[in-house]
Amino acid sequence: MTDHVKSNKSLSLVEYGITHQNIQYQLSPEQLQEITLDKGMGKESSLGALAVNTGEFTGRSPMDRFIVKDDITANRVWWGNINIPFESDAFDALYDKVIEYLNDKELYVRDAYACAEKEYRLNIRVVNEYPWSNMFAYNMFLRPTEDELEDFDPEWTVINAPGFMADPVVDGTRQHNFAILNFTKKIALIGGTGYTGEIKKGIFSALNFILPVYRDALPMHCSANVGKDGDTAIFFGLSGTGKTTLSTDSNRKLIGDDEHGWTSENSVFNFEGGCYAKVINLSEEQEPEIYGAIKKGAILENVIMDENGVVDFEDASITQNTRVSYPINHIDNIQIPSVASTPKNIFFLTADAFGVLPPVSKLTASQAAYHFISGYTSKLGGTEAGIVEPLPSFSACFGAPFMPLHPTKYAEMLNEKIKRSGAQVWLINTGWTGGAYGVGTRIKLKYTRAMINAILDGSIDHEYKYENYHIHSVFGVAQPRTCPSVPDSVLSPRKTWDDDSAYYKAAFKLSNAFRKNFEKFESYANEDIRRGGPQRFDF
Repeated sequence: MTDHVKSNKSLSLVEYGITHQNIQYQLSPEQLQEITLDKGMGKESSLGALAVNTGEFTGRSPMDRFIVKDDITANRVWWGNINIPFESDAFDALYDKVIEYLNDKELYVRDAYACAEKEYRLNIRVVNEYPWSNMFAYNMFLRPTEDELEDFDPEWTVINAPGFMADPVVDGTRQHNFAILNFTKKIALIGGTGYTGEIKKGIFSALNFILPVYRDALPMHCSANVGKDGDTAIFFGLSGTGKTTLSTDSNRKLIGDDEHGWTSENSVFNFEGGCYAKVINLSEEQEPEIYGAIKKGAILENVIMDENGVVDFEDASITQNTRVSYPINHIDNIQIPSVASTPKNIFFLTADAFGVLPPVSKLTASQAAYHFISGYTSKLGGTEAGIVEPLPSFSACFGAPFMPLHPTKYAEMLNEKIKRSGAQVWLINTGWTGGAYGVGTRIKLKYTRAMINAILDGSIDHEYKYENYHIHSVFGVAQPRTCPSVPDSVLSPRKTWDDDSAYYKAAFKLSNAFRKNFEKFESYANEDIRRGGPQRFDF
């Protein structure tokens, strides 16, 4: 981990078509925060962090993410509603318009890289219209040393123009915002949205193609940490399932909170140099490490503050997706460099708003493959327009919006790595118990932490034995009967409900949703994987 490095290197962007010289190169976070404040584009919170509003978009816009269809991608990408094709000529025309727009602006440029494992390193140049977007790039990507900057040769470039609005009729976009990957030109072109997550997810999506296709490495939407004995744990999960929270543990070194690779040499490495955590309902008591990371150098997005800069973390009036980005060294206990050995335990996190999945269960190899391809969590009422009750949400490989290849490619790679490594796989429900959302309650974080700690320290027996495990009658997963520091009744979701009939009706409703979702993968999956699914029930 390096501190900020100020380069005296002169920089030209002529190769990108940018001819003016109003370029701010490799500014420090302090300088970028000061410029943001001076321009009235943000405010300083009482914790010292910069607070900004990302504007119209407070999250990613999946239907406006495109991949240029060309000789590299045409026969490799899994085209459809997730990976939407974009014509090469249309990209070139739109790129020229964005560059013309940026030629009138003061620009903020940063050289950085992704992938902490040296053999897999990807050099990146980020060109930003806004100073705080460039500060985000400083936080989230890995930071070169002064010597590395002297000979820096960017392989990929991110062009980020939040103020540029596309004309859908002319430019071939769906609406005025867009995020387009061009694998031939190695450019991520982003416009019409100030949401910073598009920057990091653009490079993540690129690596999700590059690593499996060219490097025989598995890219993963997961967090990871390592214990004192060198035992690595990885945590797969979609937004809101607790991925960042549960991997940030004062007793274990954090490798990273969101994006990792698993190499053929059996190392796990972080793609990033920072963390991008949700802060809705954040408290210092519940999540002290993340709360403590919110200080000078961090960026808060779309939070509500009072006149004294005090943040109300419970206020979701702008969005449920309030965020903070910070360099990983804002966390005290980190792995340096962000690389570790083969995982010993793998956790699939889900926030089940139906309240029917066990809070902890052990998966067989076939169940692991099935649940990985399914990537289940829930959408809650009030978090998206039109959603008034919980809905099942499936995202293949726990990250479908960022996966250019067919999900079975990633699932096959993971399955092979699990078999070779002997890693144990666990399903952790961080969602509801005692009933669905609106009736039951969220499983207490202290119980979830206790379950994970018991798995990591061996207090929960990893071997299937009847006296230690109960097989769930609908989902077939193995529920531990006891766990230190957790009441036995909490471990059985059925026992937390007042009505057995209502519980089983909800459980079978969810199991049918799993099976319905899996139909699109049925023809690609072998019989072993199909056996990993839940029971079916016809109402």
